[in-house]
Amino acid sequence: MPQPANPSQKVLNFYAAPSAMTDFGPHTRIVQDLPNDVAELVRVVQGLALHEYMADAYGVTIPEARKEESHIRAVREMVDRILVLDGDPLTIARPPDKRLVGVCQHFSSLMVAMLRAKGVPARARYGFGSYFNPGYYEEHTVAEYWNAGDKRWLLVDPQFDDVWQTKLQIKHDVLDVPRDRYLVAGKAWTQCRRGDADASRFGIFVGEMRGFWMLAGELLRDLAALNKVEMLPWDTWGTMPKPNEPLSAEELSAFDKVAALIRSPDESFDQLRKAYENDELRVPATVFNAMRQRPEPVGIGA
Repeated sequence: MPQPANPSQKVLNFYAAPSAMTDFGPHTRIVQDLPNDVAELVRVVQGLALHEYMADAYGVTIPEARKEESHIRAVREMVDRILVLDGDPLTIARPPDKRLVGVCQHFSSLMVAMLRAKGVPARARYGFGSYFNPGYYEEHTVAEYWNAGDKRWLLVDPQFDDVWQTKLQIKHDVLDVPRDRYLVAGKAWTQCRRGDADASRFGIFVGEMRGFWMLAGELLRDLAALNKVEMLPWDTWGTMPKPNEPLSAEELSAFDKVAALIRSPDESFDQLRKAYENDELRVPATVFNAMRQRPEPVGIGA
C-alpha cells in the first residue's frame, strides 16, 4: 500500500501553533521548564491529571464538588486549577488526590498544548479504543504528533501510566499506539458503513450509548479538533444526532463526506478547513453539555 505524502509545511505550521483552547495564556513562561522529550512530557501530564473513572485504582475518592473539574475545556483554566491544588512546578508529579480531575480529553489537551508550546506539530484525535472493554470500541481521545525523525504522525496516549497499563493489561506502546487498536473517528465510521465493523459496538460504557449516532458525534468532534477546537467528549452542537436517534439516508451521506475528509486530514486540509466554516459543523459560541444537560458558553472563541 502506498504511503501518504508527507504533510505540507503549511499543515505542519498550523498544528505547531497553539489554539485558543490549548494556549497556556498567563502560564506561558512555565513552558521553558518543561522537557522536550515526548516520553518525558507524557510523564509530566500523568503527574498532573487523574481520570475521574479510575480514581479508585489510585486510592482516591473524588469529592462531588471536584468532579466539576472534568468540565474544564481550556488548557489555561486546567493549569489554573492544577496550581491551586498544588503550587509546585508542573514538572513535579502531584499525589493522585492533588491532580486535576478529568477524562481522556484533559490528558490529550495538556499533551497537545505542551507539544505545540515546544513547536511540535500536534493535534487531538477523537475516536475509539479497542483495549478498554473486550469486544467493544470505547470512545476515547488521544494526542497525535508529527515525529520529524520517523516522518510520520504518531498516536500517543498520555492517560496510560503504569496503573492503567496494569489494570487493562495494555501490551502495545502507548507512545506509538497501533492504528488498529485505536480507530480515529473517520476510520471507525467508514468501517461500520462498509459493514466491516458493527456500529453497535462503538460508543461508551457509561449508559451503554452506542451506534451510528455516537459515531456521528465523534466525527464532528474530530473535525473540530483538526481545526484546533478541542472539545469535551460530551459537548454537542450542530447536526450531532440525539442519543439513539436513527439517521436518515441523507444524514448518513452527509456524515460520509465528513468521514472522508478526516480520514486523511493532511491531504484534505484545505477542504476540511473550508467544511468547518459550515455553521452546522462549526463549534458555536454555546454548546450543549450532555452530562450537565444544559447549554454552556465555550468561553473562548471557537
